[in-house]
Amino acid sequence: MTNYFLVFSRISLGFIFLTAGINGYFVIFNIEPFIATSPEAMALFEFQYLLIFEKSLEIICGLLLLINRFVPLALSILAPIITNILLLHVFFDHSLLLLAILLVILYGFMLFCYRRNFIGIVERKSST
Repeated sequence: MTNYFLVFSRISLGFIFLTAGINGYFVIFNIEPFIATSPEAMALFEFQYLLIFEKSLEIICGLLLLINRFVPLALSILAPIITNILLLHVFFDHSLLLLAILLVILYGFMLFCYRRNFIGIVERKSST
């Protein structure tokens, strides 16, 4: 059962971030996005290079999750992005708060399942 939910979480997060990243490039190139964007979120990207950088990371991590390669790396990169998404929807734009909470739940479950990959980061003393 846990294995099925892990695969579901990985594919769901991968699809969500791949779709959001591609949608962001529609915004960058002034093409009508296929998913509505939050005006509050767009206001935070005062400089376009930040939007390009974040959306590129979302596409890369979404693809990595979908093809099941370098999953711990993708989770590490997505941690601050998911945190910012949650905080944005908690404090500024409540319209997609449920999606942000879903992202945190899926991400938290995946982080729990891959916790052995991250245990070395929180060691008190390094081995070298």
